[in-house]
Amino acid sequence: MKKVELLSPAGNFEKLKIALAYGADAVYGGVSHFSLRIRSGKEFDYDSFKEAIDYTHEKNKKIYVTINGFPFNNQIKLLSEHIQKMADMTPDAIIVSTPGVIKLAKDIAPDMPLHLSTQANVLNYLDAEVYHQMGVERIIAAREVSLKDLIKIKEHLPNLELEIFVHGSMCFAYSGRCLISSLQSGRVPNRGSCANDCRFDYTLYAQNPDNGTLMKIEQDEGGTHIMNAKDMNMSSHVDEILKSGVIDSLKIEGRTKSPYYAAVTARAYRMAIDDFYEDRYDAKKYEDELSTTKNRGFSDAYLVQRPHERNDTQNLETAMSEGSYEVSGLVLEDGIHFMCKYKTYPNVEIEMIVPENVCVKEVENELGRVYMREGKAYIEFYKIITNTDKVLESVHSGYMLPIKLPGTLPPFTIMRQKVLTPSTILIE
Repeated sequence: MKKVELLSPAGNFEKLKIALAYGADAVYGGVSHFSLRIRSGKEFDYDSFKEAIDYTHEKNKKIYVTINGFPFNNQIKLLSEHIQKMADMTPDAIIVSTPGVIKLAKDIAPDMPLHLSTQANVLNYLDAEVYHQMGVERIIAAREVSLKDLIKIKEHLPNLELEIFVHGSMCFAYSGRCLISSLQSGRVPNRGSCANDCRFDYTLYAQNPDNGTLMKIEQDEGGTHIMNAKDMNMSSHVDEILKSGVIDSLKIEGRTKSPYYAAVTARAYRMAIDDFYEDRYDAKKYEDELSTTKNRGFSDAYLVQRPHERNDTQNLETAMSEGSYEVSGLVLEDGIHFMCKYKTYPNVEIEMIVPENVCVKEVENELGRVYMREGKAYIEFYKIITNTDKVLESVHSGYMLPIKLPGTLPPFTIMRQKVLTPSTILIE
């Protein structure tokens, strides 16, 4: 049985390295030109993205370039130059959205594999066949498609690769087809600058046309988040997806999200995939881990049930809720220092998560100790000392000097502390 690919977002070079370290088989990203994440794309320029491609290939992993925007006529020349520059860097595929860009890419780089973006909203085998005949090797299916329909597409087109989103933000409309951001802020979703206006709180009014009376409709004092979709989380369905045998790649959304998100999502879905193939699948384990990330509430979206069958996919209360953990530190690539991301005090136990297939060596000295308990790694500092030997009583996010570790830890190890809510404080 061919093992499914795990595909993670690479919003910048650091997050690319983290995603690969925590188990991703492939990553996707790009520079800002013609990418549907302009803010994320600005994290890369041509030179750094070439370096990222080389780094990924050195790890024997794959990287796909996002050129999935919708160009205007006056951008075609720039787009052509951009496709050529990217193709010369030898990524593993280019992600595109429109028939015209497919033809252009085939003319410029005929040997470059093409993946069709979810922006094309492929829902059936008729559309899939047209794109496949144009030279597309993989289709990233619409988020609104069902697993049953994907099975039908694979039956008709067995040589076409299918990729689906399994985790991340959901669009209020068909992916990228919403105009709210364009109307309210001039930021065009299908050109990569969506302002996520659907997440905002709104105040609704009802007007009596007979007397002009205007009445405010309230859900609470903040108005309502009537268009705010919950985040997709398909971790409890990975076994069902893989049993179907038709999916080639599981994709995680989130190029603009945090390094912690990149690590935990890759880690959780890596565990889910590997556990499935080793016959030890445990959905609750992956769900618990993913709940540590910030989210808008979770839904299993539309892969198993049709949209009209769902009434629990909207978060009407808030645009973003806290995860159950706060990131307190990230170990640097040298393995002997970390950067504080929250707050760190002496004599406080801090849990750690580590990259895939690496071991943590237990150690204790004047700086602190690293130890294992019940299969989890922990660190406790006795002293907080910077790389310049300055002693601190504590360290908080924003402090720019690296902090010494008691021992060598795997690069990109993440330190995290449970968020204490009033209820957890009472329980503890």
